[in-house]
Amino acid sequence: MKRERQKLITIGGGSGQFSLLSGLRDLKEIDISAIVSMADSGGSTGRLRDELGILPPGDVLKCILALSPHRDIARKIFLKRFMKDRRLKGHNAGNMLLSMLSQYTGSFPSGIQALAEILDVRSTILPVTTDRVTLVAELTDGRRIYGQTAIDIPQGTNREKILNVFLVPHYGDSISVYPPVIEAIESAHHIIIGPGDLFTSIIPNIIVPGVKEALQRTSAALSYVVNIMTKFGETHQFKAQDFAKTVEESIQRRFDGIIYNTRKPDEKLLEQYAKQKAEFVTIDESDEWWGNRTMHGADILDVSGGILRHNSKNLASLIQSILFRDK
Repeated sequence: MKRERQKLITIGGGSGQFSLLSGLRDLKEIDISAIVSMADSGGSTGRLRDELGILPPGDVLKCILALSPHRDIARKIFLKRFMKDRRLKGHNAGNMLLSMLSQYTGSFPSGIQALAEILDVRSTILPVTTDRVTLVAELTDGRRIYGQTAIDIPQGTNREKILNVFLVPHYGDSISVYPPVIEAIESAHHIIIGPGDLFTSIIPNIIVPGVKEALQRTSAALSYVVNIMTKFGETHQFKAQDFAKTVEESIQRRFDGIIYNTRKPDEKLLEQYAKQKAEFVTIDESDEWWGNRTMHGADILDVSGGILRHNSKNLASLIQSILFRDK
């Protein structure tokens, strides 16, 4: 008996969503839609956003490259940075092309579709909003930090915890969700949130008006991928349930499933990360807090190059088993 194709939504941004999509790309019987944060403000992306008045292309470019069947060669070309021209220096080819396509077609989603067509991407990539926004973090001491980059990279060795994050529109007094995002969420079979930086990649999607409500209404199963490591300035000393609880409070809906890594990295690697005040995320499966959430633990750790990240292939394999369990 032929299995029903599964409509899978991913929500996130940055390198976490790239790792996830890189593995999901090769799965059969799955239609993927990636919802991407529009709060990025760093590097080439931030410069293009400020100079050209466009939406940030960086995280979207990562998704396009991850989902392309030409991913390896495309990354070499599209992530290559210009070095000689004064204006172009520091930008990569992909960000520039996506920006130009967006301006020529008259809309950022059309630019995304055009670049995806060039790279033979069959999945759908959706900016969570087409409004220009700035991410703001409110700390426990009352101070506010403006911009994704400033939130992401704390100054100094001490900083109060993040109490809340919100979005400020560049124009007008409101922010609107990109309508196809709602349609995708409502028609999905399964939604994967994470992995990624909690306050700068994941929650900026959820706090766009309309997204939380759509996640509450949808009949899709909702799963969360727990991060491998904590991050100083964002999730310092967080345990697995702290990550899940923070996202659930933002959505105001419980996760159906929790996806997490079971293999602990080598102590030497952990010592290197400790210098950045980053810690391995631990999980106690027997903790009563998990209740009836289904726990999906496996070795999904990648340590290549001395960098701790999710193993794209193993993570995708675990998700595939979850999607088609009992089908």
